[in-house]
Amino acid sequence: MDPIVTRLSEVYSELPRGERAIVRVLLDDYPFAALGSLRALADRAGVSPPTASRLFDRLGYAGFAAFQSAVRAGAREHDRSRLQEFVARSPGTRGAAEDLRAGLDGTLAAVSESQLAAVAALLAEAGGVWAVGGPLSELAAEYLVRQLAGLRPGAHRVPGSPAARARVLLDLGPSDVVVAYDFRRYSPDTAAFVRAARSRQARLVLVTDAWESPLAPHAEVLIRLPREAAGPIAPLTHEIAVTELVLVATASRLAPAVRLAELDELTQSLQ
Repeated sequence: MDPIVTRLSEVYSELPRGERAIVRVLLDDYPFAALGSLRALADRAGVSPPTASRLFDRLGYAGFAAFQSAVRAGAREHDRSRLQEFVARSPGTRGAAEDLRAGLDGTLAAVSESQLAAVAALLAEAGGVWAVGGPLSELAAEYLVRQLAGLRPGAHRVPGSPAARARVLLDLGPSDVVVAYDFRRYSPDTAAFVRAARSRQARLVLVTDAWESPLAPHAEVLIRLPREAAGPIAPLTHEIAVTELVLVATASRLAPAVRLAELDELTQSLQ
């Protein structure tokens, strides 16, 4: 379990009523409830911002911003631990397990805070976000869109057919962002769409490998996975881990608590 979640659970019974309300919101929607503004969190808990601020002082953080930094750091560790647990349960894969662990550590270390901040700013402020990938990396693009759609409107997968892609391109402009996942045997279809999108001034976030997609010169933000991420299985693991880091960083800029709560209510009403 995340140590922050454990700590919140441990102190809950000792807290004043207002601070307990904050903890309930955090635990019910962790980590996203922690990544908006302090006021949004306080409003959701029905308390004042000073009450919320006292909780983080009591927990030993130098303010709410320090608490959010700890949550983001925990997301990185969660990705690493989840992979380690998976490979540890797989018999006869000790060498492969070590390779996967080393590769994932290298991938997480290769994505800097400044890169995450730049991607998060683009995804939070874009008029629309369109994700595209190749034969395998399309799964990472799908994951990005599914999660991002809960955080903000206007998140879409690039459709598959040329006619449908043309209709998307027709309305693309400088306020839109394309997130492309492109790895060796680089996809000609991805390249064609991205180049057309860039010709219409859409901005590009590119996730690629150490050998670098031919689309790299077009990227506003370029994330390279290290050589250790290459292989028949490892790349998708690493792409998802990087995508989760991007999502957590983006959530911190969007204050999505109200939207996520409404999404939960709508989901429940349809069951």
